[in-house]
Amino acid sequence: MAAQETYNYKVVRQFAIMTVVWGIVGMLVGVWIAAEMAWPALNMDIPWLTFSRLRPLHTNAVVFAFGGCALFATSYYVVQRTSHVRLFSDKLAAFTFWGWQLVIVAAAITLPLGITTTKEYAELEWPIDILITLVWVAYAVVFFGTLAKRRVSHIYVANWFYAAFILAIAVLHVVNSAALPVSFWKSYSAYAGVQDAMVQWWYGHNAVGFFLTAGFLGMMYYFIPKQAERPVYSYRLSVVHFWALAFTYIWAGPHHLHYTALPDWTQSVGMVFSLILLAPSWGGMITGIMTLSGAWEKLRTDPILKFLIVSVSFYGMSTFEGPLMSIKTVNALSHYTDWTIGHVHSGALGWVGMISIGAMYFLIPRLFGRQIHSVKLIETHFWIATIGIVLYISAMWIAGVMQGLMWRAVNADGTLTYSFVESVQAMHPFYIVRTLGGLFFLSGMLLMAYNLWKTIAGATPVEAAIPAPAAAH
Repeated sequence: MAAQETYNYKVVRQFAIMTVVWGIVGMLVGVWIAAEMAWPALNMDIPWLTFSRLRPLHTNAVVFAFGGCALFATSYYVVQRTSHVRLFSDKLAAFTFWGWQLVIVAAAITLPLGITTTKEYAELEWPIDILITLVWVAYAVVFFGTLAKRRVSHIYVANWFYAAFILAIAVLHVVNSAALPVSFWKSYSAYAGVQDAMVQWWYGHNAVGFFLTAGFLGMMYYFIPKQAERPVYSYRLSVVHFWALAFTYIWAGPHHLHYTALPDWTQSVGMVFSLILLAPSWGGMITGIMTLSGAWEKLRTDPILKFLIVSVSFYGMSTFEGPLMSIKTVNALSHYTDWTIGHVHSGALGWVGMISIGAMYFLIPRLFGRQIHSVKLIETHFWIATIGIVLYISAMWIAGVMQGLMWRAVNADGTLTYSFVESVQAMHPFYIVRTLGGLFFLSGMLLMAYNLWKTIAGATPVEAAIPAPAAAH
């Protein structure tokens, strides 16, 4: 009798472990640059330690290294488990892992050296962009190839979200990164002026919309029902959520360009679609949280579920705040202020961070066939992370609104009430609180690394058998 076929857990394990590693690296850089904002002398007058060099390193490390590895790990796990087949190609899957790590290391070297395209979330120069494209094509082939050979006729909703994320990011990356190289480490964008800004924020906002939202919603739709041991609250609502999100998000980018040279009507289109986006976003949040119907008591005793459910609450909050800030009159106050930073981090730490952490606590012990070393440490991590997020975002909200009000305050004779330097001075205590919040969140990640290390030390990696075709229906 032939040996039973198993799932490819190796690549899932590799990406899951690197999720934790890159999370710590990215958040450490984040805490450092937050401290630089409070105490500028911390850059020690070394060019590659300046805020302007380390900030893109922080965003790339947290979004693409930490978030990216979490997405690769969970999508590879979920597509296999829900399709009852092994990954389409083990070799291509291995290439996506090593290729992605190479991209991250290349970013960690080039960005502090000041090698940058200066495009937000797309700072990496053209040779690295080409490598990203190759890895992404391989990722698409593995993911869609696995779906194509599935033994279950139905495509579970989580896979729809992962699929949308993979396709949208491919298009966004290729179009926005179009450039004319003039040397090995220098290129100029194929677009100029306001067109460049428009393409950039079509990319930038949809990096948020598909990389940081759709992909992680795939996580939500798999790991919350699994951890709660309850079916998805409303499968119909989840499908409506998917199509509404996919059609609406792609138009919201111009809300980043209010009060700029972008044509007024384009700004308004971005605003209107951002407001429409509130409905599908909250539909998804309701589906996620209501999956706990009949199992609310599990929240008391299950810290992994706390991470997953609180992340969805932050998703709901961030997707209310985003449309609110896209309204032109609100944006007149919030634009260019730290309120935007607070908004981004309620989504990045509260939604993306918390759901990724919950998913890793679910996955890693299973991939090594062990019980988690300490449930109490997960509980401690949850509270440290939550306190850190609240400190961070409330400090940035207050700072941001204060900035907006100080910048627009005028005296009776029409002169500005405050100089710019006075507004910077007023931020100082809030920047210290932000640094403290980041420090809390980072400490939680270190606690997680310790807990998972104790869990898997000396463990033999698990191979899980694929159910026989008859059992798959």
